[in-house]
Amino acid sequence: MVFSSTVFLFLFLPTVITLYFLLPFQLKNTFLLLASLFFYAWGESFFVLIMLASIAANYIIGILLHRLQGSGSCKWVLGVGITINLAFLAAFKYANFLVDNINLLLTTINAHTIELAQVHLPIGISFFTFQAISYIIDISRGEAKVQKNPLNVALYISMFPQLIAGPIVRYHDISKQIITRHVAVEDFAYGCRRFILGLGKKMLLANPLGLVADQIFALSAGELSTSLAWLGILCYTLQIYFDFSAYSDMAIGLGRIFGFRFLENFNYPYISQSIQEFWRRWHISLSTWFRDYLYISLGGNRVAQWRVYFNLALVFVLCGLWHGASWNFVIWGIIHGSFLIFERMGLLALLASVWRPLRHMYVLLVVMLAWVFFRLETLPEAMEYLRTMFGLNQPLLTNHTISMYLHADKAILLAIGILVSIPILPVLDKRLQVYLSHRYNKAVLYRLETMMVLLGLAGVLLLSSMYLASGTHNPFIYFRF
Repeated sequence: MVFSSTVFLFLFLPTVITLYFLLPFQLKNTFLLLASLFFYAWGESFFVLIMLASIAANYIIGILLHRLQGSGSCKWVLGVGITINLAFLAAFKYANFLVDNINLLLTTINAHTIELAQVHLPIGISFFTFQAISYIIDISRGEAKVQKNPLNVALYISMFPQLIAGPIVRYHDISKQIITRHVAVEDFAYGCRRFILGLGKKMLLANPLGLVADQIFALSAGELSTSLAWLGILCYTLQIYFDFSAYSDMAIGLGRIFGFRFLENFNYPYISQSIQEFWRRWHISLSTWFRDYLYISLGGNRVAQWRVYFNLALVFVLCGLWHGASWNFVIWGIIHGSFLIFERMGLLALLASVWRPLRHMYVLLVVMLAWVFFRLETLPEAMEYLRTMFGLNQPLLTNHTISMYLHADKAILLAIGILVSIPILPVLDKRLQVYLSHRYNKAVLYRLETMMVLLGLAGVLLLSSMYLASGTHNPFIYFRF
């Protein structure tokens, strides 16, 4: 069950919201927990038991950390807790990857290979595992109080708005909200608005642009021209941003409806002027998680320069692996980590003297080239695609043209996608408000703005529902992580 499905939108969500607000506060957490477990079990059935096992383990570890606070044993218990969480992740996400690479080595020495059936990857395991690790680390650091009620721990780890594709909500950010929270009318309205806008991003931008990208990436090397290759990666660059930020918008909106305030996860990353800035704007919950729980623990910037570079490289190799068990994801992480190191070595100072549009072009070029490895499954496929992008491969068939894939409606959506990916709409909104404020008094202006917002949201919801009814939706990209 995904957010952009008829079952979720028109059955599950209205039912959960209605019952949630009818129940007394003492039962709200329990009900929300049961709804979250049902939501996860709908798509994963048996594997909800894996999440329950993770919840039980982290609840026990949290209690032990609380009792041993300040003692020498605390670090050992924390280490065991982190190991247990990573063991869950390794068993389901990396077992096949590890065995496949061991088998490659075994075949070179003519040894017997290891047989391992394909291990199912539970949806969202990377996200709820990192949240579980956040819980025990925050308790060990004294940044938040332990939850002695196991239902509250279960709710934190399994909360359905951000369960399967983030954002990664850290325990100390919402620990107090789990105990007590209040939903004002303004919160509910904001949550609905944010959810609808996220749904629109997904259905009206990410999906159509993703369809173009999928069609182009499905072409063989002999059919792909340089112009088509660039169009494909451009569409994918916008698709993955709108797809992932749409889920984050919907999760943040749902969280607000239920009284939780999740932190922002995206802040117009494609306007960045450096890779450092890009990672302050892209998937903020993941980048800050790695920064606060790994990078700083390794010494951060407080160590020798070569150690800083090593720390950055390690963090981004692991960041790549977090996204998927594939060498292509590792390469994607290495590309970003390498440019972060180059910027610390002097590239950032050089960029400061460069014309601003060129700085934007530098970031977009690095990001788009890295997305090739992110999108394609194997290294040979990615290298062939890059060769075509730079004109080193000539297509054997010339009957595939841009006009075949970029029809008028898709071209308009591509232009809209580019505009929406930069903060032009907030600027236009402010200017419109200033213009209207000079012509109408506050009461009239408030009614006018309310009417415009309601009409706009109704239009987005109607169009999204029409696309949904036509069967054009597809799963969110980050579900597989």
